[in-house]
Amino acid sequence: MKSRLIIVVVLLGAWAGLITARLYQLQVTEHDRYRGIAERQQRDDLTIDPPRGTIYDARGRELAVSVIVDSAFVDPSQVSDPEALVRRLGEVPEIDSGAAAAALGRSGRFAWVGRKLDPGVSTALRELDVADLHFLQESRRCYPMGRLAGQVLGFVGLDPHGLEGLEARFEPQLAGDAGERTVLRDALRGTVRVPGMSFSEAKPGLDLHLTIDASIQYIVERELRAAIERHQAASGSVVILDPRTGAVLAMASAPDFDPNAFNQAGKERWRNRVVTDAYEPGSTFKVITAAAALEANLVDPSDVFDCENGGISVKGKWINDHKSFGELTVREVMANSSNVGAIKLGLMAGDRALYDQIVKFGLGQPTGIDLPGESSGIVRPLERWGKRDGAYISFGQGISVTSLQLAGVFAAIANGGYLYQPYVVTGVGRDGEVEPLVERPVLLGRPVDPATALTLERMLEAVVEEGTGKAAAVPGYRVAGKTGTAQIAVAGGYAPNSFIASFAGFVPARDPALVGVVRIDEPRGAYHGGDVAAPIFGAIAEQVLVYLGVPPDRDTPSFWPRQPVPELVARADADAVDGEDEEMPGEPEGGERQREVAAGE
Repeated sequence: MKSRLIIVVVLLGAWAGLITARLYQLQVTEHDRYRGIAERQQRDDLTIDPPRGTIYDARGRELAVSVIVDSAFVDPSQVSDPEALVRRLGEVPEIDSGAAAAALGRSGRFAWVGRKLDPGVSTALRELDVADLHFLQESRRCYPMGRLAGQVLGFVGLDPHGLEGLEARFEPQLAGDAGERTVLRDALRGTVRVPGMSFSEAKPGLDLHLTIDASIQYIVERELRAAIERHQAASGSVVILDPRTGAVLAMASAPDFDPNAFNQAGKERWRNRVVTDAYEPGSTFKVITAAAALEANLVDPSDVFDCENGGISVKGKWINDHKSFGELTVREVMANSSNVGAIKLGLMAGDRALYDQIVKFGLGQPTGIDLPGESSGIVRPLERWGKRDGAYISFGQGISVTSLQLAGVFAAIANGGYLYQPYVVTGVGRDGEVEPLVERPVLLGRPVDPATALTLERMLEAVVEEGTGKAAAVPGYRVAGKTGTAQIAVAGGYAPNSFIASFAGFVPARDPALVGVVRIDEPRGAYHGGDVAAPIFGAIAEQVLVYLGVPPDRDTPSFWPRQPVPELVARADADAVDGEDEEMPGEPEGGERQREVAAGE
């Protein structure tokens, strides 16, 4: 008995020693390691995404909002039958079963099944009543007006960061501050918030207030899409500015996309062509050539030029006009868009004066608009001009601009000679209070004096009254503008039979409320600016003037509404009128190679 007792005591002592050693190991030697494991099992530090700020149009209508939606996830380590779970998830068509199976096959304790789900998808998943499927709420970006102003607004990715447009440009203001929450898991693997544990609320982002008017934007997009379809064009863009401040009232590109489903559209559709695409302006540039000659006091609108009956030789190169003209006044050169007349104006002004005028109008550098991806266009330094470049640039070849830059040029003429920086954001704020980011308007320069601006306005009025821009006319209003038709530049010359039709103008001509630039790329059939782009400007302007309540400046109809009447917009006549042919580019085939051929004829 004594020996047995000794054996029991020894065994108990050894057992106690082992327990003590193990406890020492767990609580002392490896304390930090096991504590970390326990915390990972029992405690979660969650990041709470803040709601992004709302984006409002000029009249307080919501263009981008954040809503709370469900996201679904699983803990792969707790799923006993992954194949069965994948089969159940496959009952919801919107859930990618293959992606779910891959997620369940990965190691770890967290895997997404679907993020920021549509309400219908969330409901369908909940109705599966699968114990292994869990949900949490996240903030999702929505665009209530669909594709409206999609390229301007941009979009947000799953991890709530702006990827394009205003969403990217103003990410710091819109994003807000993320919150943090520490929670403990209970025995049923639910989460319990414990008082005293770290916690901070997510702080919503600031709201963004725009100059864009949703009604005007809708009119512009509708007319642009109709024109693209009517002319079977590759693409197009329209921008409408307030010439008195530089505020953008509408900015549209086609083809467009719905930012709610941006991943279903190609990246080409995301591009805001008004600010990113530079192109040769063609005859719309002739207003700058005329400005250079007028600013130098070299000509008067009534001065007469011999337009050489269809062509001119410049330094041994023959440049064609689009039509044979004899003697034309400067006013008639602009109205009829004579290339020869424009060349003579440019040669009279000289390369230095022409270049200086280009720079004064802000070409060759970004306007500084508060949108990403702006192109500066292409204006070569004067020292790199060849002996004939001034002649070609005089009628809009050999230089590239954006539609936004061109709109700024015409806005400066419309407002008496002031070049304002264009902008789309009036300010940021919260709860209805708006704080301007920059004091507006921002004056960039005075490219022409008031007398020159007035002279150019009258000449541009003649373009619509009696020249190539007749299709831009709006009943009851004086319209000023310029048509343009340019071949598309490619390496080594110009693409045959590929044109850009454009129109730039403002209305009412003598007290402008809006300035606009319409550009249509590669229309089929008719391709002149007077036939394709001018009617679009006229259709847009007619509806927008009614919407804004701008009274006619001549022959006022008795029915004219003296206050803005938005409901009239829906009834406005959107049919474009037929235009007349106008100018063709300087050389039918284009490019230095083609110019050599023309010179030899």
